[in-house]
Amino acid sequence: MSNSEKAVFTNMCMIYDNDGNILVQDRRNPNWPGIAFPGGHVEKVESFTGSVIREVYEETGLTIKNPVLCGIKQFQTSNNERFVVLFYKTNSIGKWI
Repeated sequence: MSNSEKAVFTNMCMIYDNDGNILVQDRRNPNWPGIAFPGGHVEKVESFTGSVIREVYEETGLTIKNPVLCGIKQFQTSNNERFVVLFYKTNSIGKWI
């Protein structure tokens, strides 16, 4: 019996400031609509932290630093894959592009 399984790794990041503001996206994709934190898939051989920095930049043009892992969620997909979401947060914000 094998202990391996197919897994899909993704991330989301809550970006906040010292005034109580939190950045969210209003997703208009019909496959996954609604309010969400920026994030996406971890690429093959990419670090988890590096992937969330890249995804936030791609989706918002914002450079973040020092994202902190603060939660994990997982569920099984209809293709029998383990779908893992790594939740990060940071208030270390660079510049808008």
